[in-house]
Amino acid sequence: MSPIDDHVAALALALRGPERAKSRLIEEMHDGLVDTAAAYADAGADEIEAARLAVGEFGTIDDLAPACQRELAIAQARHTARTIALTAPFLLACWYLARGDLLWQQLAAHLTLIATLAALLAAATLAATGTLARRLPTPHRLPLAVAWVGTTASAAMAVATLSLTVAAALATNWLLLAAAGALAAASHAVVATSVRACRRCVGLHPAQPAAG
Repeated sequence: MSPIDDHVAALALALRGPERAKSRLIEEMHDGLVDTAAAYADAGADEIEAARLAVGEFGTIDDLAPACQRELAIAQARHTARTIALTAPFLLACWYLARGDLLWQQLAAHLTLIATLAALLAAATLAATGTLARRLPTPHRLPLAVAWVGTTASAAMAVATLSLTVAAALATNWLLLAAAGALAAASHAVVATSVRACRRCVGLHPAQPAAG
């Protein structure tokens, strides 16, 4: 492999984030290196030397990775926030179905309400990293905040599922509660997957190669 391919491959190993966003970023980096190398070649450098000069101009992996990882963390935060926000209608349905006099029903209703509030915060995150981001800088800790909000919502959905399962066994309207439990379980499964990816993305040291 050429010095450019080696450099780009090493950078790819050092980053974690959504595959589409990561592939696009790596492709842009590769194209930039190729263009820079072509300029050095036009100035008289041979192919290998031109590639090495281009890599040297772009900087080391430690130089490049923090900014690249930041961009991927925001992309993953948006993906997770979108996932949480899209579950809001299902969470509201769970809250409506879970209302009742049983302690387990009341617990499940409160938990689904917490998860719904998290979905509203996620929607605000989408706005902050979308249209508003063109006018205002994205808060540095926003991806981490999304990871924590998502974790809270996912945990609330999981416990709500358990509460609704117990309530269904004790209540006369068990069919409605079972339906609410199924909705909460499905929401948890969808959100938890994206939240895990978000936690890995924001928790990974930018210069540390991704495991596995």
